[in-house]
Amino acid sequence: MAAIQYPPHEPFDRATLDSWIPSLTALIREAGKVVMSVYAEAIEVDQKADRSPVTRADQEAETVILAGLARLTPDIPVVAEESVAAGDVPAVGRSFWLVDPLDGTREFISRNGEFTVNMALVQDGVPVLGLVLAPALERLFVGGPQLGAWMEAEGRRVPIRVRQVPEAGLTVVASRSHGDAAALDAFLAGRRVAAVASAGSSLKLCLVAQGEADVYPRLGRTMEWDIAAGQAVLLGAGGAVCTLDSRPLVHGKPGFENPHFVAWGQQPARG
Repeated sequence: MAAIQYPPHEPFDRATLDSWIPSLTALIREAGKVVMSVYAEAIEVDQKADRSPVTRADQEAETVILAGLARLTPDIPVVAEESVAAGDVPAVGRSFWLVDPLDGTREFISRNGEFTVNMALVQDGVPVLGLVLAPALERLFVGGPQLGAWMEAEGRRVPIRVRQVPEAGLTVVASRSHGDAAALDAFLAGRRVAAVASAGSSLKLCLVAQGEADVYPRLGRTMEWDIAAGQAVLLGAGGAVCTLDSRPLVHGKPGFENPHFVAWGQQPARG
């Protein structure tokens, strides 16, 4: 692949981002094939310094993505989960990539299919382009604030959009592996709730983006690479990701750790 041409000190316009998507789609699908090749075998699990699990799929998929981004956008720094865990933390400026080569490692290990490969381009704190591949489910989500959002599945590209909250109330999606039931109950108090479902990885953000859920409260620890790609898709679908004091969630923070946040489709009035 030839290196992508871009103005490194100017905001990325829609035409520029559109022109990159075919190369980036090919790259994330290549990483997804690596993940699925490991998924087909006996999975060996190690622990990182923070006691979170890591597998060969995390490491090998990240190697593929880093090599691809070095070819495509050599002047844009990449903040990638496994590299950061190994102490390789690049300096970032106005523009940088956030990469999670295997989001939902616990889901990968348990073989429930709810894991993703995430790539997001951040400009001035905002994810302007995100790709979320769920390789076991054969679904790719792409989007950004200037781009709209869509899902590719079964050889078709389908536009996706957040929905109006039904009269019956909110469908809430929560983390399958990192739930805090008491904190979730406190957040939902006073709201009309129709259903609460669990899902793994950044698929939760994509479920809100495609109108299958209305809100995803994350009341626990996350890192920027966990969220940015799904956030870009949700922004493109008409949603929002806000801190608990209703400020937009931004990226490039010291340590790349997120505060608690809420991902909304269309935020309803309380009552």
